[in-house]
Amino acid sequence: MSLVVSDHSIKLDIARSEDDLRQILDLQKLNLKSEISDEIKKEHGFLTVCHSFEELALMYQSTPQIVARKEGKIIAFALAMLPDLGKLVSDLQPMFSIIENLTWNSKSLSDCKYYVMGQICVDVNFRGQKVFDQLYQKHKEVYSPDYELCVTEISTSNTRSQRAHERVGFKTIHTHLDHVDEWNVVVWEF
Repeated sequence: MSLVVSDHSIKLDIARSEDDLRQILDLQKLNLKSEISDEIKKEHGFLTVCHSFEELALMYQSTPQIVARKEGKIIAFALAMLPDLGKLVSDLQPMFSIIENLTWNSKSLSDCKYYVMGQICVDVNFRGQKVFDQLYQKHKEVYSPDYELCVTEISTSNTRSQRAHERVGFKTIHTHLDHVDEWNVVVWEF
């Protein structure tokens, strides 16, 4: 089932092919912290991790990857990772180690059924149209039958992303510094 956002030609779906994965990687590259100006980072946010095709294919094989399409082209994505893929991306290993030692509502996260939001991105031409919120609603539709929480981390300097995640319902439960950046670990309870 596809959800429709305010622009009725934008459809929420899951990635279905290798071409979809390539489109995700193309959009990812356009929004990487290393590829955009400081002004763009501050105004629009940024992505930190650059996935390889092989990494993305493993994520795709293990769990649905949510996308938004307009006229068949992917204009946004919200990638998910299961905890057992925590060693897949070296820059994400510290996050997975920290998550295992955190608590939510007096319960260890390691005792909760959770998945990790690996990355979320909306093409610059479609921002401000509630696509971000709809990506997360699609996540809730797809993942809530099997999981109780979605966990991710956000660079403390990515204030646009932090505000957007709070708007959806994420709560910050921990802040830490690693070899890449300073991060807020956030949790969304279904």
